[in-house]
Amino acid sequence: MPKATLYAYAEKLKPKSWKEPKGGWCTPECIKTEVLSGLTVALALVPEAVAFAFVAGVHPLVGLYAAFIVGLITAVFGGKPGMISGATGALAVVMVSLVAQHGVEYLFATVVLMGILQVLAGAFHLGKFIRLVPHPVMLGFVNGLAIVIFLAQLTQFQMIGADGVKEWMSGWSLVTMLALVGLTMLIIWGMPKVTNIIPAPLAGIGIVAALVIFVGIDVPRVGDLASIKGGLPPFHIPSVPLNFETLKIIFPYALILAAIGLIESLLTLNLVSEMTGKPGGTSKECLAQGGANIVTGFFGGMGGCAMIGQSMINVKSGGRRRLSGIAAAAFLLIFIMFASGLIEQIPLAALVGVMFMVVIGTFAWQSLKILKRIPLTDALVMVLVTIVTVYSDLAIAVIVGVIVSALAYAWSNATRIHAKTVINDKGAKVYQIEGPLFFGSTDGFTELFNPKEDPEVVIVDFMNSRVVDQSALQAVEDLASKYEAENKTLQLRHLSQDCHQLLNRAGQLMIDSDDDPHYGVAVDYSIKTGVFGGGH
Repeated sequence: MPKATLYAYAEKLKPKSWKEPKGGWCTPECIKTEVLSGLTVALALVPEAVAFAFVAGVHPLVGLYAAFIVGLITAVFGGKPGMISGATGALAVVMVSLVAQHGVEYLFATVVLMGILQVLAGAFHLGKFIRLVPHPVMLGFVNGLAIVIFLAQLTQFQMIGADGVKEWMSGWSLVTMLALVGLTMLIIWGMPKVTNIIPAPLAGIGIVAALVIFVGIDVPRVGDLASIKGGLPPFHIPSVPLNFETLKIIFPYALILAAIGLIESLLTLNLVSEMTGKPGGTSKECLAQGGANIVTGFFGGMGGCAMIGQSMINVKSGGRRRLSGIAAAAFLLIFIMFASGLIEQIPLAALVGVMFMVVIGTFAWQSLKILKRIPLTDALVMVLVTIVTVYSDLAIAVIVGVIVSALAYAWSNATRIHAKTVINDKGAKVYQIEGPLFFGSTDGFTELFNPKEDPEVVIVDFMNSRVVDQSALQAVEDLASKYEAENKTLQLRHLSQDCHQLLNRAGQLMIDSDDDPHYGVAVDYSIKTGVFGGGH
């Protein structure tokens, strides 16, 4: 799929009034925009952090502390200004079994180890491999995530019944909730057409909250989820035995959490980079996420990663610099310590309306139009990633999408290999190979030749081909053995010097040419001994 598709999608997400910030000091107007954008994000973070804490089976403050610490550190040191990080559902669903079986202290230890693994990923520059994610996978990712965000908001339409069990709203309660959600969405849609003094999502939350509070409308509020009142996150060394048994328990969870966190963070970084037109630093983001999680584990937080929903709120509200992320974390701490009573009065309907607008802005609607115009494989990958994202996990969905795309690419290249044959003036038969020779195309390569009926001298010309891996070298070796068994001469032309060295070990006749290509086979492998050596 051409990059223009994703660029168009990113361009669609840009607020119409937005202008690329220039370098240098932030102006007073810029500071106001960044701070108000951070306030909007902080308001949306509160119910999300509380909800994800409940999913993981920990106290709400564990989620709020994670949102504050991870959000602050990644805002200061992250690879892309404007990104928002915090406690996420993708991590929470993995944590729930660990907390249920071993307790919250093991979770804190796991988060510390998770951060260490992410720091190592950044130190070894593993973040660069995010470039291997194809565009159909990216589109499937954002579509699936939009659906996940939408489904997560539906739980706000439930309330505790007389028997203490959650049940779906009905009657006037449902009508009132939907009306307030619709009003919030209408304000967010219409505010930019009137004024850009304050971010539209903040205006929507403020106006609807004021209406509910002053009129006294009986609807669920943030305080109905849990109390968010607390103090500064205390330093706390996880109370777990420092032995190998503990490592056996926490390492599998830490590895999964580190992978999920980095995949979600780097995909969010890519999307925000496309929106702003400026690339982000993948290794820097890995280091920031890892450092943030290490600190979070020592301060009673559940860990976190980048949040695409809140990042979209921030970007669409005008947040482009690190100040917006810092402001969001600072406001979150202020809410916890000083303004919990006020924040707990905010109606959930207003926050649901904000997230519904995020869903509308996040979903790549044009991807539905291009499904019939793109290759079938790309369309299937896009749909597959969307489905797996909704029903399983974001990281698993991306991994599945990359694997399927890679297999499809390998199959496509495997069918491309063919040969043109000519008889030269000396009576030798020349096979002009076209297409890559690798593990997927070795069978097709072998089928091109007829050692029994070919003349005494056969020349295989690789000018328009490329020997990619050890399977390809083995196929060439096997072919030479077949011609040798027929007492015929096989000559190989236009192979790289790397192939010359490897195949000469088996005594093959190579023909040197001034125009031999220059590339390296993936690994040095001795056909004669079967022993791996140094890479080329």
